Amino acid sequence: MIFDKVKKLIPVLIGILFLANILAWIVVFDLNQPQLLEVSFFDVGQGDSIFIETPENHQILIDGGPDATVLEKLGEEMPFWDREIDLVILTHPDFDHLNGLIEVLKSYKVDNILWAGVIADGEGYNEWLNAVEEEKARVIITQKGQKIKSNEVYLEIIYPFESLNGKITENTNNSSIVGRLVFGKNSFLFPGDIYKSIEKEITDKNGDLDSDVLKISHHGSKYSSNEDFIKEVSSEIAVISVGKDNKYGHPHQETLETLEKYGIKILRTDINGDIKIFSNGENLTI
Repeated sequence: MIFDKVKKLIPVLIGILFLANILAWIVVFDLNQPQLLEVSFFDVGQGDSIFIETPENHQILIDGGPDATVLEKLGEEMPFWDREIDLVILTHPDFDHLNGLIEVLKSYKVDNILWAGVIADGEGYNEWLNAVEEEKARVIITQKGQKIKSNEVYLEIIYPFESLNGKITENTNNSSIVGRLVFGKNSFLFPGDIYKSIEKEITDKNGDLDSDVLKISHHGSKYSSNEDFIKEVSSEIAVISVGKDNKYGHPHQETLETLEKYGIKILRTDINGDIKIFSNGENLTI
């Protein structure tokens, strides 16, 4: 009888050894893969949400869109057991960037929160403050020149030029954090929702804006994408985060014509859905 039991177990043992061998090869295969930076522009409707995963698996979420859609998107990008995000950045406290982040703070453990600390009275602002306090994350108030590093990848803060912590601004769009992500020879520029006036200031005061990928400011509205700014950034790819058939008419034809004038490839979340761009530090893959 013992022999019969052992005989029945042999196929099971062979199966386990076979699977173990496959898993070993998968590990070896993964170890030989090039280390990639992944930048995902989520389709969250009329709003912004950008998810970054570095080659060291550090995760950064810039803005969360207007609602809980971002949770579904994160669930597709992160394994179900991973409930922790290294850094959340709120570019500015408008509902189409902020509301989704409130849901993220409720659902994930967030280690660090970076924002400008600007005072606003818009939808969800007080709820955001409460969620940040309850999260117990390290809160960092942004300032020009800050660098967030993950080995060879870094995100440099370009704007605002001075601290806005505790200040009221006439236009929260123009309080947007502007950051430039760099990995080797590749770079991405994230300008939030700044208007042309701020784009001009940044162009005048910053040396290097050159970036392979430009997230178009303010969903491609006519108030942003100054031609000199577009020319200075000289990107190959422009990503417009925008809702399908939105009531604002974004992106504006003037913005599209400026991008087309400089031969920039245009990607739009309302047309392309989620947009993921990989970088190996030398080349980009969409």
